[in-house]
Amino acid sequence: MSRICELTGKGRQVGNNVSHANNRTKRVFLPNLQNVTLMSESLDKSFKFRVSTQGLRSVEHNGGLDNWLLKTSDEKLSDNARKVKREIAKAKAAA
Repeated sequence: MSRICELTGKGRQVGNNVSHANNRTKRVFLPNLQNVTLMSESLDKSFKFRVSTQGLRSVEHNGGLDNWLLKTSDEKLSDNARKVKREIAKAKAAA
């Protein structure tokens, strides 16, 4: 399972461990991913996502899952999130 946030596209970053003697060795910084269930108001359904904690804060800041998905570009979203975005857009157009 890849370590990529499904809503923000945030993935791993590469950097260096730097010792006291200034020796540098490669290391990996992984995002803090959590399995969460987010509720869609327009569909009245819940969806499971693997989201970084920063992504979860961003979703809450933008007013929920529906607003976040409609504002975010498709390149950042996972296939599962894109499918939910299409359902939400369809439900908003019908209403």
